[in-house]
Amino acid sequence: MSGIPVIFLSFLWAFLISVFAIPSIIQIAHTKKLLNEPNGRTIHAYLTPRLGGLAIFSGFMSALTIFGRLEHGVQHLLAGCIVLFFIGLKDDIISVSAFKKFFVQILATGIVVFMADIRITSFQGLMGIYELENGISYGFTFLAIIGITNATNLIDGLDGLAGTIIIIIAVSFGVYFYLYGGEQYSAYADVAVCLAGGILGFLRYNFHRAVIFMGDAGSLVCGFIISVMAIQFVEMRATDSSPSIAIGILFIPLLDTLRVTIIRLYRGISPFTPDKNHIHHCLMSLGFAQLSTVAALGFFNVLIVLFVIFSQQWGVNLQLFILLFVSVLFSFVLGYLVKFKRLKTE
Repeated sequence: MSGIPVIFLSFLWAFLISVFAIPSIIQIAHTKKLLNEPNGRTIHAYLTPRLGGLAIFSGFMSALTIFGRLEHGVQHLLAGCIVLFFIGLKDDIISVSAFKKFFVQILATGIVVFMADIRITSFQGLMGIYELENGISYGFTFLAIIGITNATNLIDGLDGLAGTIIIIIAVSFGVYFYLYGGEQYSAYADVAVCLAGGILGFLRYNFHRAVIFMGDAGSLVCGFIISVMAIQFVEMRATDSSPSIAIGILFIPLLDTLRVTIIRLYRGISPFTPDKNHIHHCLMSLGFAQLSTVAALGFFNVLIVLFVIFSQQWGVNLQLFILLFVSVLFSFVLGYLVKFKRLKTE
């Protein structure tokens, strides 16, 4: 099964399963008191279920297994998703230690890397690096998958933000897989469409004021899926600028994670210490409402995606340099504005 009709059916199935499952999940969560309590690190002020990942996973998994092609590593991707879903779901109900979640992420990554041989084998000239030795290839792929998975988890701090960014990423990769995937990689267009459908159904209830959150079951699974899609996109080599295009598509999660990590290390605290230095926190401190913050970051990510697509003839290294320049400039301007606003209000 392939083509536009099947892609549409995949998207519609994932969307409908997700959008119709959530009201029942919300009702059960409130009945059983499975609610996320507000605290000093969160923005929300109401008891809210964190089980949205259950609906996303159900829509995605059912649509992909019915309409999708479970080949070229997709079945191993689903196996990794199942492992991450259950540890995430447990954490959404009763807290799980960071070590246990990290161990399960390594296990899920090992499934796709060693059993499906999904890994980065070449930087395609990025920073002058081409083919990678096997040891470096495996090591970098592990870092990439775990890093992107956790970066996605970190941006899930605002109503509708993670879902919006994930849809942008999934659609961007999905279009490339559909147009240039050929026999080996076109199956990942199905993955992207099913993920986008499940997320869109969830967003119906997640925009401000959200009545349900994605939770770790959702953010870990979604992050894992887009990390594998990113690796397969680079390996597909649809263009000589594939690595920089992948970075551009993942721009907001990567920028936010690198930014908060550098800030924490600069201040002498653990990079794993939660705080309110994320980009969305900074924008809200400048007076942005939740919806306008989500719209601004989504629009920014779309602009970056369009830039890397239409400037690919400039070459992978020039694109990377421009992305780094934009990242540094954005971080400094944002930091200055936040500091100025703070001094002005004191």
